[in-house]
Amino acid sequence: MLTDAQCKGAKGRDKAYKLTDARGLYLYVSPTGHRSWRHKYRFGGKEKLRTLGSYPDIGLREARDLRDEDKRVLREGKDPIIEAKRASLASRLAAAHTFESIAREWHSNQEPRWKPVHAKDVIVSLQRDIFEDLGSLPVTAIDSTLVLATLQKVEDRGAIETAHRLRQRISAIYSYAIAKGRATSDPAASLVKVLKAKPPKRRWPAVITIKEAREVLSLTDTADATPIVKLAARFLALSAQRPGMIRWLEWKDIHEFNLEGDGCDTEAIWIAPAAKMKQELQQREDESFDHPVPLTLAAVDVLREAWKFSAGSNYVFPGAHSIHKPMSENALSFLFLREGLRKRHVPHGWRSTFSTIMNEWIVEQGGPRDPLIIDLMLAHTPTGLSASELRYMRAGFIDRRRKLASIWAEKLLSSASPVGLIGEGRRRGKV
Repeated sequence: MLTDAQCKGAKGRDKAYKLTDARGLYLYVSPTGHRSWRHKYRFGGKEKLRTLGSYPDIGLREARDLRDEDKRVLREGKDPIIEAKRASLASRLAAAHTFESIAREWHSNQEPRWKPVHAKDVIVSLQRDIFEDLGSLPVTAIDSTLVLATLQKVEDRGAIETAHRLRQRISAIYSYAIAKGRATSDPAASLVKVLKAKPPKRRWPAVITIKEAREVLSLTDTADATPIVKLAARFLALSAQRPGMIRWLEWKDIHEFNLEGDGCDTEAIWIAPAAKMKQELQQREDESFDHPVPLTLAAVDVLREAWKFSAGSNYVFPGAHSIHKPMSENALSFLFLREGLRKRHVPHGWRSTFSTIMNEWIVEQGGPRDPLIIDLMLAHTPTGLSASELRYMRAGFIDRRRKLASIWAEKLLSSASPVGLIGEGRRRGKV
């Protein structure tokens, strides 16, 4: 058997020669003095020769280990040369399949199923927070430690929910890679409980009695604000929809409604497009359908009054500086702040107010399905109902929704001023 000293002392001669070790391993020395390890073996009845690598890059001990690995492969009935080529090809493919390349391929595959706003949100979040650290690495070289370190940078800036959302997206990318045979495990799967806990869902300040609700409505009706903002505030209270949906409401979204009518539009309905729902719901992936909102006569009166100030605009409640843009994102919030409602009631709070008061009414005299219908009216997924089931129920119970909305309007407006006074009685000032 060879020694390290013999390997080091081997010099070039007139002719190539070999220094034999054992079990088919030898050191080949060329006339130029280049030394390489070679392993001679038999496979399928034929003698074969595999070059293991150069000396001294590969030392004597490592060369013996490589030979022993070849013997193990032979015992499995495989040819070491073919297996070595297979491993080399897999390594090259792994290097080519970086996390970013797989992520973009996954994104392109999913994009047709998503709304454009969500598709953009996904790729931007990966570009901003993930690709810099993980993008250039082979997808098979990334472990849980690397993923965690990357996500903790997002946590450190206070974006806890974003970190959890990114972990979900990384897991989805790895599920895709595994299905395509480019990865064998998901390094993000085990990090669910390692990341910081998500903060509790924000509770919007909201009044919970009909007396308080009427007081809030009176304040916004008579506030020092533009008619459009005050009308939007009343429409928000009546419809109990999200403020962002009110802001982006367009005339084309209102159906069975005649501006020149006599106020008896009993079938008026607002169909909130799924795209606008996405925009308002932080691009939630489970909201992929339109949302119908039956409009009461009181809500129709608000729309008819708003037309006086927004004619020529696509938006029902246009901005103060341009009718071609929606009302300012903060217009309603500023209105409530200026009326001293900061910790008592906010625009989004009307949803909680409506739900609380109407569910109490349901307990006293409502129908058995009314709790489910209240959730549908708020674009929530009713308890016990899956998102797929909700897809088929989204337009259901329209008549009952309209009835419940009318009851709410009657309770809320029992002492309110006529809607026409919101514009006529305006004091000077802007929101």
